[in-house]
Amino acid sequence: MASSPTHATEFSREHVLAAQMSWTYRTAWWLARLSARWVYHTRVEHVERIPPVGPVILASNHASLADPPLIGGSIPRAVNFLARDTLFQIPLLGWYIRKLNAVPVNREGGGGAGLKAILDRLHGGGAILLFPEGTRTHDGNLRPARSGIGLTVIKSGAPVVPIRLHGTYDAWGRNQRFPGRGRFRVVIGQPLHFEALRAEAQKCDKERLKAIYQEIADTIMLRIAEL
Repeated sequence: MASSPTHATEFSREHVLAAQMSWTYRTAWWLARLSARWVYHTRVEHVERIPPVGPVILASNHASLADPPLIGGSIPRAVNFLARDTLFQIPLLGWYIRKLNAVPVNREGGGGAGLKAILDRLHGGGAILLFPEGTRTHDGNLRPARSGIGLTVIKSGAPVVPIRLHGTYDAWGRNQRFPGRGRFRVVIGQPLHFEALRAEAQKCDKERLKAIYQEIADTIMLRIAEL
């Protein structure tokens, strides 16, 4: 299912620019990186599996509020993150999260606009972080994957890189008000491409298409669980 990553020379200038960090992003990236290293003694494994440029979906388990900055600081290219759309209306905060490549999504409906924003980033050559489980785990165990990431995979044509985070739930789980101490591991898997399912999705009926979305989501979650 996985295949060799595309070489950087095959991407357009826009795709290369999409992987670069702005000054604001790079400052936050360094802060996240230093915090992960010195406070949580983070070990990142197989970062070379992340394509240096071009569209890619980073699919991770979700256990803590620390997950997005931890992944962002572990990846040597700019990453797009999802953020609740109402946050963009807050003065200064809205400006800041835009500089951090946040993508506005409406969690109470209007998913079409959120999907379009995600696809715009991917079609522009960006990397985007998605959590197949949809929300943080309540008990530290992996949750079933939702089909939405499968739809995004089909619509975008982007490869998927599974990522498993270890230790973030113990340090700052859903029921903890403040972060604690611990050790983090970020394990990056081999890219997944889903060529056969993409080809089938172009000609199948709606029921099969829904099944394909879920099959992709389940496969991604399985690969995360194996890391």
